[in-house]
Amino acid sequence: MSEEKNEAARTIVSARVLPASREAVWAAFSDPTRLALWWGPSGFTNTIHAFDLRPGGRWRITLHAPDGANYLNEKTFSEVVPPERVKFRHHQPTHDFEMAMTLVAACGGTRVEWRMVFASAAECARVRSFIEPANEQNFDRLAAHLVQTTPSLP
Repeated sequence: MSEEKNEAARTIVSARVLPASREAVWAAFSDPTRLALWWGPSGFTNTIHAFDLRPGGRWRITLHAPDGANYLNEKTFSEVVPPERVKFRHHQPTHDFEMAMTLVAACGGTRVEWRMVFASAAECARVRSFIEPANEQNFDRLAAHLVQTTPSLP
């Protein structure tokens, strides 16, 4: 299998245009107090234990599921370029991946893209049915948060 096809099989891309500036979207992510309000799928709440937004910095967060389960997540930032992009490694034995988050000015707002590259195509395939809808729910929560916190949005 060619390297390009192999990477495509290991990758999940989720994107949405949100009606807010890159700076507003960046502020919603880069402030851990705000991030805790919208990160994760529908119904989840969060406890952020560490959020050091710089290359080499750690992000430790516990996602609290509606059923009472807790999911500790550990991440390490590898690239931070405000308000354009963030890259981090998600260190979990259940789904280990690298995430590139990009914010690009678009007509009517900002195109937010999350590109998740997994270690193997099999690992990616195993979690795709959960990750894709979870990412959409996460975008829904971010959009609602931006409407509530950005005065110029409808």
